[in-house]
Formats: sequence, C-alpha cells, structure tokens
Amino acid sequence: MTSPSPSADEPVYQDRVYRSPMAIVGGVLMLALILWLCGDAVLRGEDAAPWFGAAAALFAVPLTVAFTLRPAVYANADRLRVRNPFRTVELPWASVDALRSSYSVEALSGGAKYQLWAVPVSLRDRKKAARAQARQAGAAGGTADPHAVHAPPPRAQADRTVDELRELAERGAGRPGAQGSPRVRWAYEVIAPALAGAVLLIVLLVTR
Repeated sequence: MTSPSPSADEPVYQDRVYRSPMAIVGGVLMLALILWLCGDAVLRGEDAAPWFGAAAALFAVPLTVAFTLRPAVYANADRLRVRNPFRTVELPWASVDALRSSYSVEALSGGAKYQLWAVPVSLRDRKKAARAQARQAGAAGGTADPHAVHAPPPRAQADRTVDELRELAERGAGRPGAQGSPRVRWAYEVIAPALAGAVLLIVLLVTR
C-alpha cells in the first residue's frame, strides 16, 4: 500500500484498540469457573487431588487467557500491532500489502498471512447487514427526490474494522515511522506455564 508522504508536522494520535467484548466476558467467566474448581481441589482435596488441581490450573489458566483476554489489535499512524494467543506481530504500514475479511480478518505482508484473532467475523452479522442494505436499497429506489440524502449502507462490525484499518494503512504507509519489516515475538509468558502444567499433569497421571 502506498500513499503520499505526510508532512513532518502531522499529529500522531494514540493507538486505536480493537478487542472482542464477548471473548473478554467469556474468558472472565471461564477463569472464575477454573479457579473455583481447581481451588476447591487444592484446598479440600485428598491424596493427589490438590496436585491435580494445581496442575490443571497451571495448564488451563494461561490457555484461557491466551484465547479470550489476550487477543487485541492496536493501530496507530505508523503501524499495526496484532496480539494473538501465542505471539505478537508488529507490522509497519509500509510492510502491509493488504487487509482482507473473509471467514477471518487477515493482514498480508510479503507472502505471509497474519490472522487478527481480536476481530472475529460473524456470518450472522453479515447476513443482518445484507438484509439491512437490501431494505435500504428498496427504500432509496422508491424515493422520488433525486437530491435526497441517504445514510451509508450498514456493514458488519468486522468489515467496518477492516475499512478503518485500510484507511490507516493508506494514510500511514508513506510516513518515515511506518517503514520496516514485520517483527514477531512469541508469548513465552503464556506458552511456558501451559507447558509446565501439561507436563505436571502427565507425570501425575503416569505415577498414579
């Protein structure tokens, strides 16, 4: 994506943050359930039950956080930062070839494809938007006044987010701070405890 080089005096605004509210609510509820069940096993269990409870919590809590609370997308004038369950990808706008929304929202860069977990695609939302567009088109067709102002056609939430990101990419690709290559960092703070919990569970099952 290319755009004219912006002036040096162009203001830089803080990041736009995109997250899934439903994922956050679901994650909080799942964490509460896991902590309740595992905590009860640790505090009241007998024999190896406390160890199983601790191992299960060590395994399940990081994975729950990874898939529900962790995913987020941060976008500013210079770059797109995608925080997925197990890694964080930083994409300067000049390195982004395209943004697309099909069954998932994806950023394409140099032959690589990065999924935006925090922006889920809802087919139901799309069908609802399509029905609203059809109703709006029918109403506009029956309007006698050629100068009547019509509201923009409704779009699904994921598609609106992609439109916003594309606009940021087109405006920011020429900025000096938007140059560079994608950078990937693995989320070892999530991977390590989950692996430790899995190993502890296997050891407990084998030595029962």
